[in-house]
Amino acid sequence: MNGRGTNGHTTTRRIIKSLKAKADAKRTRYEWLADWMTGAFGSVTFLSINIIWFGIWIVWNIGDIPGVAKFDPYPFGLLTMIVSLEAIVLSIFVLISQNRASKVNDLREETDLQIDAISEQELTKVMEIVVMLAQKQGIDLSQDKTLQEMLKPLNTGKIEKALERQV
Repeated sequence: MNGRGTNGHTTTRRIIKSLKAKADAKRTRYEWLADWMTGAFGSVTFLSINIIWFGIWIVWNIGDIPGVAKFDPYPFGLLTMIVSLEAIVLSIFVLISQNRASKVNDLREETDLQIDAISEQELTKVMEIVVMLAQKQGIDLSQDKTLQEMLKPLNTGKIEKALERQV
């Protein structure tokens, strides 16, 4: 057995999921915090809390509540500073989380590329065996140009250069 299950897709997904799990396990405290904050603060609940909080702040400070003293009168300088600081902190946490996710995705792509290259080699070998069996049965496949092309080794360098030109 070559280390793969009977269902190649399931095994590949397990490998890719385990890459994410390993990356998650290696997170620093700050990366874990960034992921948690990105998840928690990127929610409708957080948006709702902000809308309610800032709404109360504004109503409180425009003087519409009798007997309640303003502490941040219009143009709400303190509120502006707090919102700006909140935006800076949240942006940094989102960027940390995105950078880590990007590294995991790069690893997934590299794994997919390696699996694809191995699969290409294995499929070519299977086709060679099929051609050999066909020849033993007296079937002439020499005129099949598509098959002849498929039996040639894959030129990954040519593919890479074509992709580099597109990027």
